[in-house]
Amino acid sequence: MTTLSRRQFLTTTATALVGTQMSPSATLPASGGLIDAHVHVWTPDTKRYPRAGFLKKAPSPASFTPEQLFTHCHPVGVRRIVLVQPSLYRFDNSYMLDSIAAHPGVFSGVASIDDSAPHIRSRMQDLARQGVRGFRLSPRTPDVAAWLDTPGIQEMWKTAADEGLRICLLISPEALGPVDKMCLRYPQTPVVVDHLARVGMAGPITRAHLDRLLHLSVHQQLVLKTSAFYTLGKRTPPYLDLSPMIKECHQYFGPQRLMWASDSPFQVAPGHTYEASLALIRDHLPFLTASDKAAMLGKTAEKVFFGKAT
Repeated sequence: MTTLSRRQFLTTTATALVGTQMSPSATLPASGGLIDAHVHVWTPDTKRYPRAGFLKKAPSPASFTPEQLFTHCHPVGVRRIVLVQPSLYRFDNSYMLDSIAAHPGVFSGVASIDDSAPHIRSRMQDLARQGVRGFRLSPRTPDVAAWLDTPGIQEMWKTAADEGLRICLLISPEALGPVDKMCLRYPQTPVVVDHLARVGMAGPITRAHLDRLLHLSVHQQLVLKTSAFYTLGKRTPPYLDLSPMIKECHQYFGPQRLMWASDSPFQVAPGHTYEASLALIRDHLPFLTASDKAAMLGKTAEKVFFGKAT
């Protein structure tokens, strides 16, 4: 069964998936409201959705379906979500696409494609027709500049600019310099940087790393995710130690270029909760106005991921 035909089947018949019912939403969510800009989903149905061969162990948790996600996000008012292709499926975006099709209006998608394969533009266009608004990239080599200079990556940045799609970067602070140069080379390409560029993940939040991140604010097409609090800084709820970094990002980028995301299911691992991630932005940062919170908790993500691709 092809991906397209499977998506059509899900949309019209609400196919059951291994102990959970993936059924179409009854109504489209209203415009506005809270949006989680970064979640991964997967299913234990490895026969229908095989996992990448390079995996050495099963993912944890063993299952995180849309229905399981809803038990965390619905009680706190999050009704729309950006699904990001997890590495365990590598370039097979089928489960994410099927989840988008089964819940009309609820999900947007960030896909992964093989940048070394041919027909990059047409593949990106095809995925955009299926609800994808971004494409995830993460360096394959320590030489980030050389990786960004490969023909496939260059074509992805060109296509994203032409089609109104986002290049979504999972990077560490060491990659910020090469990314800055790439943004100068392709100033029309919309870019999203995940998880505060992981500043404070491998060690303390340093002035040098933060300054590199803040410098990216000069690129008006670049948006930053304030996300993955469970793995940054002291890694302890309510994550108040991240407040100074988020405050500076707010000052440089402005709330219209910041978006909150949980990075679930990792955010709901023992010791952390979905509510705690949301609460940092909603309740604990006094420098944020009500309009700032509205932007970071929904309006920015709505503009970036829920509009039509050009």
